[in-house]
Amino acid sequence: MRKLIYVLIFILSTVTLSSCKSNSKLVDSTTTINSKASLKKPYLILISLDGFRWDYVDKYTPPNITNFIKKGIKAESLISCFPSKTFPNHYSIATGMYPDKHNIIGNSFYSDKKNTIYSISNRETVTDGSFYEGTPIWVQAEKENMVTASYFFVGSEADIQGIKPTYYRDYNGKIKNETRVTQVLNWLTLPEEKRPHLITMYFSDMDDTGHKYGPNNDEELKKSLINLDKNLGNLFKGVQKTGLPVNIIIVSDHGMEELQTSKLIPIELIKNDSLFLTVNNGSFVNIYPKKGVETDFIYNSLKHKETHFKVYKTENAPGFEYIPKNKNWGSILLIPDLHYYFSEKKHIASLTENKITAIGVHGRDPKQKDMHGILYAKGPAFKEGYVTPSVKNIHIYPLICKILGLTIPETIDGDLSQLQPVLK
Repeated sequence: MRKLIYVLIFILSTVTLSSCKSNSKLVDSTTTINSKASLKKPYLILISLDGFRWDYVDKYTPPNITNFIKKGIKAESLISCFPSKTFPNHYSIATGMYPDKHNIIGNSFYSDKKNTIYSISNRETVTDGSFYEGTPIWVQAEKENMVTASYFFVGSEADIQGIKPTYYRDYNGKIKNETRVTQVLNWLTLPEEKRPHLITMYFSDMDDTGHKYGPNNDEELKKSLINLDKNLGNLFKGVQKTGLPVNIIIVSDHGMEELQTSKLIPIELIKNDSLFLTVNNGSFVNIYPKKGVETDFIYNSLKHKETHFKVYKTENAPGFEYIPKNKNWGSILLIPDLHYYFSEKKHIASLTENKITAIGVHGRDPKQKDMHGILYAKGPAFKEGYVTPSVKNIHIYPLICKILGLTIPETIDGDLSQLQPVLK
């Protein structure tokens, strides 16, 4: 009987351990195998360094990234789409479209079509492919029988058009950078027919540090950047050892500005649940009138409350390069004044209690240079030591298509001619 109990305990513990391990495994979502045409194509790794401002390399001179730039190309800065937020801009890079067209207009928003709120903290919405419009670069590649892989990128976990990367991972920010680098290098050692020609990666280090300490805390930012630079250096060395024709593009979704916590505006001063739904994105607030409530009535009532923010009918709001037509914006937008930001009272109270006087934020009009990110690239497709003027992030998509020999969809907003000069 005792032996039987021990056996049962062993079996149960084995099942439990294997279950835990399976939850951490990468997913092989399809049976895609490289076509004969894809086998002849080069390789490309798209790396996102979230919140990496355009001037960080010049300020902190990380050795591996600095050397990478010298032997490749750089843009003076990468111009975000409005709003300069994480999810809209990652997905603009992935699709070559403005947020108004690809539908991910904020980190949170109300979906008119689905009658629900999309939020980056809600796994159910993040992985629901029906929220995402456009054709992400990995979907385009998969359609043309090219194996792809993603160690995190906005949209890569969702079944967009019923397609996911051949290999992908559900987002888990606790996974170490070293693990991500090792996996990408392992993908490049797979047999040719299973080896991904397009790989996306994501690192949040600079965004995490920038939000916590603000972009003017040189000590903390440099510490994070040097650690990240070591990870990237190991990736660069590993890629070189493969001997494969690998192109690497490094981007960021937005920059960062310092904000004094004394200039946070409590969103509770705005809310009126009987008249409208409020979705706060900090650098802007979406207002969705309830059924039967006139937009003009809400607009006029909110205008009387303007204190360190402005009220706009959405089509007249600043920041856009076009007239916004997507219903997900809501009919009214609130835009805080420069150096002000919306937040919840409990968050403001927590910052005050912990005597935090400055933090980092983003999401503003991309005309502000602090909102700009980075674009660096190196590999057999790129010139060496070449600098191009500041460029919009929507133009990266057609550049990747060109390098990998993929069809450039006619529906995108990006234009290949904007980055064609960086190619050999």
